[in-house]
Amino acid sequence: MLNDQKVSYSGVQPSGNLTIGNYLGAIKNFATYSEQYKCFYCVVDSHAITVRQVPAELRRRTYETLALYMACGLDPEKNTLYVQSHVPMHTELAWILNCYSMFGELSRMTQFKDKSEKHADNINAGLFTYPVLMAADILLYQTDIVPVGIDQKQHVELCRNIATRFNQLFPDTFTIPEPIISKSGMKIMSLAEPTKKMSKSDENTNAVVYILDDKDTIIRKFKRAVTDSDTAVRFAEGKDGINNLMTIYSCFTGKTLPEIEREFDGKGYGDFKMAVGEACADALAPVQEKFRQILADKAYLEEVMKKGADEASYYARKTISKVKRKVGFVI
Repeated sequence: MLNDQKVSYSGVQPSGNLTIGNYLGAIKNFATYSEQYKCFYCVVDSHAITVRQVPAELRRRTYETLALYMACGLDPEKNTLYVQSHVPMHTELAWILNCYSMFGELSRMTQFKDKSEKHADNINAGLFTYPVLMAADILLYQTDIVPVGIDQKQHVELCRNIATRFNQLFPDTFTIPEPIISKSGMKIMSLAEPTKKMSKSDENTNAVVYILDDKDTIIRKFKRAVTDSDTAVRFAEGKDGINNLMTIYSCFTGKTLPEIEREFDGKGYGDFKMAVGEACADALAPVQEKFRQILADKAYLEEVMKKGADEASYYARKTISKVKRKVGFVI
């Protein structure tokens, strides 16, 4: 807790183009925490290099991710917006926490297994210790809540375990954070394989709707979305494609699943897919317009980066100094 105000922390990787899964599962909800919490929102570029990146693309996407944060409603006057590598205390704390993290618990992380399969030629140590850096990100700001997608919940649980272990040895060092997972849109699935999560790294671009896709592209992708042989728009077991589309439509319109079923009673999948595409495109249009305006002003983005890094560093130094003293470093 900072100055009697609870802390919220979250981060997004600048790797690949962000999807509506990133938007609905996390970014769209970030702004709602600004009034109640001291919010730190980070572009986690250090995490991104666990997978090989093209340097020029990583730099470009770092600017784009920061611009998207603001386009989605994050006011840099009310939130601390910054780039992870601009605050070296993140990696400094990660090394210390590595020494209090167990090999076995890291080897059980689902994302490590998934990414090891996907990038079998590059199973590096950073990929393995990625969750420890994430723990450092969170604990550095004495974070109370972590808004995350359902796929990151395991990492926050590990963070809690590491913090608890450290606190048992060195009492009152870290606040134990709670993961906050949005009930609606907590896991948006692929349009081509609706049993799999929508992923920005999916090679099939028709499976993924990106935040910056234009309206025609969005509608075309939803028209091609995989469904079942039934024709009724209803949420039910075995109807993964329709269930996913209903979830997306619900997130963008605010309508409940029963309301959606009534709205499309007697109508076919074609009408429904078109409606989902229209709702998605209409909701993203103002975000895209604001994004283009912000991205055009590189000097302003760099000003936000610097201000955010300075503010984040002020709080991060307090924690890292405390941790160094606890473990016995001369400071």
